[in-house]
Amino acid sequence: MKILITGGCGFIGSNYVHYRYEKYPEDEIVVLDKLTYAGNKDNLRDLLQSSRVKFVHGDIADKDFADALFAEEKFDKVINFAAETHVDRSITGPSVFVLTNIVGTQNLLEASRQNGVLRFHQVSTDEVYGDLGTDSNDFFTEETPIAPNCPYAASKASADLLVKSYFETYQMHCTLSRCSNNYGPYQFPEKLIPYFFRLISENKQVPVYGDGKNVRDWLFVLDHCRALDLILEQAAAGEVYNIGGNNEKTNMEITKFLLNFLGKDESLITFVDDRLAHDRRYAIDASKIKKELGWEPSVTFQEGLKKTFNWYRDNQDWVLSLTDKIEERKHRQVSKTPLASSRK
Repeated sequence: MKILITGGCGFIGSNYVHYRYEKYPEDEIVVLDKLTYAGNKDNLRDLLQSSRVKFVHGDIADKDFADALFAEEKFDKVINFAAETHVDRSITGPSVFVLTNIVGTQNLLEASRQNGVLRFHQVSTDEVYGDLGTDSNDFFTEETPIAPNCPYAASKASADLLVKSYFETYQMHCTLSRCSNNYGPYQFPEKLIPYFFRLISENKQVPVYGDGKNVRDWLFVLDHCRALDLILEQAAAGEVYNIGGNNEKTNMEITKFLLNFLGKDESLITFVDDRLAHDRRYAIDASKIKKELGWEPSVTFQEGLKKTFNWYRDNQDWVLSLTDKIEERKHRQVSKTPLASSRK
């Protein structure tokens, strides 16, 4: 099989490339990435030496480019990780989210349809469902109506509807997954867990939004990759699956957990103004994928953090190179840089 993995130099995408490379030794993998701030070829440094892995630099929002790539390569399968994902960035600059997440997805769908792609999988997010609120004990199911509250979530919800429309209208073999917050190796250093890990390690203040009571469900990235693989390989056309870690924590609980994990006290916590349209609680019901495909998370939060921190400790050159880029970008910006988000 020849598989296209878009956004394969990003956090979750690169982890899936590694996973796929190991599990399917006969597959040919084409990695497409625009290499924006969150895309990093170093995530795949070793794999790009293999004849089985090809890197293509390009933008899924460029229709002519996408059409030419699909016509030349003739992919069997496509899994789309390519997306702008940082919530704070979507608030300060939503236009690029519309171009990449909506227009880009449509370009991939149409190129797939025109070139006989056998399976197309769209990687989405629990944020499309909106806000459960902290007074509710409900969970997002696959039947929960989508109700996004920020430009990022709205762009991903729009892409989801496009995927559904290609299944319904053209009978394409499309599937969708919506996951909770991921953490693990290769995550961009401005995201919550690696960002707080760096600040705490340097004895710097850790900024917590609002009252710190916003709730998210946390999933180790390799568990996510396992779930995606099952869906791509086994799921029926048109199916939607929620992927969650069964690990709800408030942002304050996460912060205190990290402080304790790194042997620091709570004096490093500082509260900052809450983010605009900051949903209070996301929680995933992943019973469908467990029942139909036999998946469930295998890594506890304690185990996942240890694996994550060990990786960051052993890959300081990788961390420092991206940290330098973040600092350079901050100096170039006129407006205040948004604080770290807990998004994927």
